[in-house]
Amino acid sequence: MSRSAPDLAEVLSGQPAPIRQICCIGAGYVGGPTMAVIADHCPAIQVTVVDLNEARIAAWNDPDLSRLPVYEPGLDAVVGRCRGRNLHFTTAVEAAIASADMVFLSVNTPTKTRGIGAGQASDLRWIEASARQVAACAQGHTIVVEKSTLPVRTAETVKAILTAAQGAGGQTTFAVLSNPEFLAEGTAINDLEHPDRVLIGGEDPEAIDALAAIYGHWVPAERILRTNLWSSELSKLTANAFLAQRISSINAIGALCEATGADVREVARAIGSDSRIGSKFLAAGPGFGGSCFQKDILNLVYLCGHYGLQEVANYWQQVVELNSWQQHRIANLVVRSLFGTVTGKRLAVLGFAFKGDTNDTRESPAIRICLDLIEEGAHLAIYDPKVSSAQIAADLGQAEADQGQDQPQPGQGEGRWQLARSAGEAARGADAVLILTEWREFRQLDWAALAPSMRQPAWLFDGRAIADTAAARSAGLNVWTVGEG
Repeated sequence: MSRSAPDLAEVLSGQPAPIRQICCIGAGYVGGPTMAVIADHCPAIQVTVVDLNEARIAAWNDPDLSRLPVYEPGLDAVVGRCRGRNLHFTTAVEAAIASADMVFLSVNTPTKTRGIGAGQASDLRWIEASARQVAACAQGHTIVVEKSTLPVRTAETVKAILTAAQGAGGQTTFAVLSNPEFLAEGTAINDLEHPDRVLIGGEDPEAIDALAAIYGHWVPAERILRTNLWSSELSKLTANAFLAQRISSINAIGALCEATGADVREVARAIGSDSRIGSKFLAAGPGFGGSCFQKDILNLVYLCGHYGLQEVANYWQQVVELNSWQQHRIANLVVRSLFGTVTGKRLAVLGFAFKGDTNDTRESPAIRICLDLIEEGAHLAIYDPKVSSAQIAADLGQAEADQGQDQPQPGQGEGRWQLARSAGEAARGADAVLILTEWREFRQLDWAALAPSMRQPAWLFDGRAIADTAAARSAGLNVWTVGEG
């Protein structure tokens, strides 16, 4: 592929040439859906998503749209309309960069596990590697857009790498923009189609206008906000920190509700009716998960500490610590309720993704809860509609137990887990059912049919407050619901 030259009318108009070729580095949860929606609304633009992971690219190109590597309601339809027309997935990274007028950086930025800032700072190795590849392969003028969630001032690193590559002749030039995503997994397509806002930060007005023009195909102009680079980068971290803080806050109140006889759902409805507070992110549960919340708050903690704002850092650190406490609290409550031990007992875990309508398990509350229960010797039967056994094994750091050993021996054996193919299969012979993800099907479980297959006395631990608890009690189950006294 090569760039097409601007036509004579564009040259004479004095206006910058429109974007014709987009390359997105990173075919993950952000890059794939975002580029698919852009391609859908901008048929005149060729959009190419690149990734070095051959299996992931093969999955994006699979003729069976149900096998896309990212599960999002509505994503298959969008990809189906555009793929092969103006949406392409490839491992040919260098060629895609060379032909692009605009390159999105949408690679992973996990929390560092070692070195300076380990446990808090973002690991920017993939951002740096991507920027260097763009610097080496780009031709002409290229707009580079930060799409990954990044710490404030990361654009300086990207700009320094690109500036060094511009050369004295000026044949290769760059503009750097920040365009953070504000997607909620499970509703990502709707969030992209109808965003509350699109944020574009930068120093080059023409580059900002070029990106705004792309979004302008379907986003009202008043929802496209322009800021400087640093405000854009910090806005993403701040938005996630505020949302996560609400979750930790309502979970703290939920624990108090359980102790006092209050109902956290009634409290949430009461305070959520206050227009100054609002009702969103006030559902008690096992805590927040996903790729952004914990990572971004820890990044904010690190930045505050770096700039000497230790009290501010301590405040945000507590949001993360309370989230972990909630998950340990639920696991401990299960153990206490089952006569103080779960060794050798079969526990049905319904849901492993960090939320419903996604197959993403990153930082899922289910991981910590399952690890605590396995440590206590429990035999877990895990069912999730979209998460594979390979992913569960990777997250738990333990291979699936032999399916031939499906009869737990109470009081004996090491903790282990097995995959179940349905909620009914998971519950069969179990001492308890734990609902850890708010999948729709878990709202409609037939407790009259499930309860008789369980080992009595049996429990339902509803960590999402979605089950028909009246039906569960009528079926003879003991019931605990998060935040309910």
